[in-house]
Amino acid sequence: MKHQNKMSIRILSIALVFSFLSFVAQAATVHLKASLKSSGDANITGTGTLTATLDTVTNEFKYHIEFSGLTGAVVAAHFHGPAADGENAKPQLPVKTSPIASPIDGTATLTPEQAKDLADGKWYFNLHTAANPKGEIRGQVVASE
Repeated sequence: MKHQNKMSIRILSIALVFSFLSFVAQAATVHLKASLKSSGDANITGTGTLTATLDTVTNEFKYHIEFSGLTGAVVAAHFHGPAADGENAKPQLPVKTSPIASPIDGTATLTPEQAKDLADGKWYFNLHTAANPKGEIRGQVVASE
């Protein structure tokens, strides 16, 4: 009987360890999104979406962006922060593809401070065109469900 109890405790312990490791692995990934649109100019009809993940252990940031309807070619694209929704901030992560066309896929390793600001919803993504050099469409990057 003692042997069966010890075996049961071992099996339960192993199951708990695997459950914990599974939970930790899932908790390390934050899913993010943004809806890209004009900040109020009625003449700008472009739109876009951003989906992304942030690994909070390695600070690896992966993103996918799609957009359409802009006034012209994209001349620059950046993640900016830290900033609340509607505020401006300096670029944190430029998109380095050329030409910048939809869709955009990228990966970057962020600093711990950048990763925290991103996870806290303090970054936005901005697409710049010649007609709108300060940014034609943008969206605050926030956690998604």
